[in-house]
Amino acid sequence: MQNTAIRPTVPAVYRSYVTPKGRVAWRSGLLWDQFDAYLFDIDGTLLRDPGRVHYNAFSKACYEVLGHSLSLEPVTVAGSTDPRILRDAFAAAGIADETWRPHQSRLLEAICTNVARDAANMQLTVMPGVVPTLRHLAALGKWLGVATGNLESIGWLKLERTGLREHFTFGGFSDAHEQRADMIAAAAAAARDDAGVDASIVVVGDTPFDIAAARANRLSVIAVATGRSSFDHLLEHAPDICAENLEALLAAKCEEQP
Repeated sequence: MQNTAIRPTVPAVYRSYVTPKGRVAWRSGLLWDQFDAYLFDIDGTLLRDPGRVHYNAFSKACYEVLGHSLSLEPVTVAGSTDPRILRDAFAAAGIADETWRPHQSRLLEAICTNVARDAANMQLTVMPGVVPTLRHLAALGKWLGVATGNLESIGWLKLERTGLREHFTFGGFSDAHEQRADMIAAAAAAARDDAGVDASIVVVGDTPFDIAAARANRLSVIAVATGRSSFDHLLEHAPDICAENLEALLAAKCEEQP
């Protein structure tokens, strides 16, 4: 099936097509597989966990460490980091920093422990096109890493349980980084350690926060609408490349059209 042009609401700086797998738009002159190193977000980009094991671990950890539960309902989780989620949840509950900050390391450790303990209840599913995309990039000799708001043990656990761990050689995690931009900076530094100081690096994520964090580090960004943000919403935040999913990206190949 030949690609066809999609509706003209896509900004003129983008080339855009509908593939059999979904829509894709990219800035003229870019090829999605031209970068040296790729930093993949995990939740919403590589996989999803409707079982909420990770989500529920916050309240369990708070009860174990501080003796009371903690609700994440008022908190924006997608595109955040585990330490930031913890901070925002305490703030929403009206609990002052000085009350819980001295216990932060124990709380984060307890979150990891709870996720590991309940891992059998995870309902992890890999997003469409993830494995073919990773294999395609590996065949081209690209460096593949993760850049996630997950704590490190949780991030690797999710990848191990879905069989994705073998595709990645390095990662950036939130253990020491409350701000997503700082986590991306650490992941980019790890990428340059492997790929070289002049390596071109792209962030692959599913939220506007991924786009903003990439921009804060002057990195390119591929947005995929496999999380809670739609293709059109992500495109409003001006990623370099936007796709409804990685299957669509593979189908379009982001090639310059005659």
